[in-house]
Amino acid sequence: MIQIQAMLPLHAADVLAIYEEGLATGQATFTTQVPSWAEWDGSHLLHSRLVALEEERVLGWAALSAVSARHCYRGVAELSLYIEASRRGQGLGQLLLEHLIKESEANGIWTLQSSTFPENRASLRLQKRWGFREIGYRERIARLQGVWRNTLLLERRSPVVGAV
Repeated sequence: MIQIQAMLPLHAADVLAIYEEGLATGQATFTTQVPSWAEWDGSHLLHSRLVALEEERVLGWAALSAVSARHCYRGVAELSLYIEASRRGQGLGQLLLEHLIKESEANGIWTLQSSTFPENRASLRLQKRWGFREIGYRERIARLQGVWRNTLLLERRSPVVGAV
């Protein structure tokens, strides 16, 4: 049975290993090197860090990063969600994102955003299923392994936080 729970420091090695699998696809991020846990930890919000567990084994994770240090953007966060390669396509992303949205809203996040490669169809379908909408297309925004890549900018506005 899959359980979604708060990410703990004891999950660090598994979280980084799953992140490395995502990097290897070339479809998840412009990042090419797995950071140290200290670097990863310092670049993500302390709340809204979740893992999908099956018998204590991490199968996937989701976390948020601040988009700005400015106070006015405190309710805007960027989504990261990664699933172990052997478990993709089994509904774990759906489960994690559902819980992450609730957790983010409980922590005052009014906008979730993502920058997604157009070729990452599974991620785009998942995000759209949970109310993300495409708000921009960034052509040749950066290079990955020497190749210019485009991204789609998506966002989800909370119907609960910041609605009035």
